[in-house]
Amino acid sequence: QVQLVESGGGSVQAGGSLRLSCAASGYVPYCMGWFRQAPGKEREGVAAIDSFDHTTYAESVKGRFTISRDKARNALHLQMSSLKSEDTAMYYCAAEPSLCRSLVASDYNYWGQGTQVTVSS
Repeated sequence: QVQLVESGGGSVQAGGSLRLSCAASGYVPYCMGWFRQAPGKEREGVAAIDSFDHTTYAESVKGRFTISRDKARNALHLQMSSLKSEDTAMYYCAAEPSLCRSLVASDYNYWGQGTQVTVSS
């Protein structure tokens, strides 16, 4: 079992930046990812990373978001820059997918409770 707790969400104006963090406890997951879900929409993959720091990004965030992990602290981060109103969503940390670096929500076995990101234009 792994427990995931997100932090760092908030409100920001378009063009601004936020850094999300996810603390993992229980054991060190090999593969982790960030997802988001806006009201009335399906949960979508944002970025994923493996234990070798290989990454995958959704096209909509490439060049703006950076996923990273601090193995010593068993933490996952998502640095978000040049934020747009369409980035507004609840952001979730996930771990241990059936396929590493997948951006498909159903592939993941563990989820955090989420942290809200609101971008105003």
